[in-house]
Amino acid sequence: MASPRPFLQPLRHCRRGLLPQAQQPSTLTRLLSSEAFNTPNASQSESQSQSQQQPPLQDDATTTSSSSSSKKRKPLTPAQRSFLSSALRVNQAGELAATLIYTAQTPPVVAREPHLRPLMRHMYDQEAAHLRTFNALIAAHRVRPTALYPVWSVLATGLGWTTAVLGREAAMACTEAVETEIGGHYNAQIRRLLEMVAEWEADGYEVGGEFRDLIGTLRRIRDEELEHLDHAVEHDAQKAEPHWLLTGVIRAGCRGAIWVSERV
Repeated sequence: MASPRPFLQPLRHCRRGLLPQAQQPSTLTRLLSSEAFNTPNASQSESQSQSQQQPPLQDDATTTSSSSSSKKRKPLTPAQRSFLSSALRVNQAGELAATLIYTAQTPPVVAREPHLRPLMRHMYDQEAAHLRTFNALIAAHRVRPTALYPVWSVLATGLGWTTAVLGREAAMACTEAVETEIGGHYNAQIRRLLEMVAEWEADGYEVGGEFRDLIGTLRRIRDEELEHLDHAVEHDAQKAEPHWLLTGVIRAGCRGAIWVSERV
């Protein structure tokens, strides 16, 4: 069977060099709330530390290297800070929707197909972990969550229950459609962040470890979402009738929800 996500393949090379997931973030808060995520230089960093009562953002891995520690960190532009805020906001909303879809799907699906209980639980557990990650990032970095939380909660629950009632194939087709869009969405975010890193490094600036950790976290979550897509296809997602209509409508809804959540 042909791969259901060929358009994602050119970007799967991003999995190489996977970075560790960020631990409870703290200094990255200034990424979204101040002018100095990448501090311009040591003297300016010291001045900001005194005025803000916060330590300068510093990559622990470079503190022992005189050549690395002498590098400057380029401040984020307003557009870059806006992008990062909207990325965290929409990711949190998307992971909330995913947990609600699986919560609504599981009882009807498992009632008919008891052998799918471990799979449904596995996918739910991963989505719940993703949601906890973005909840922590949203809170730590003081990013405003989407104002449409209640709307997305109702729609996600309704989508999960409806597709599950239609049968296992429809429930898996829902996962296929959602994860196809989410995989592409995370790839776009990762590509944008890597472009920022490449630009800074080309200009001789230092890239903080916490920024790299954020990229690693997105890569890991992206890969787990694509794993769910594979599970859905393996469990007859493409046998849902009419497959093209069901997945087309769901994918269009996901794109619309992403667009709105990035802005509202």
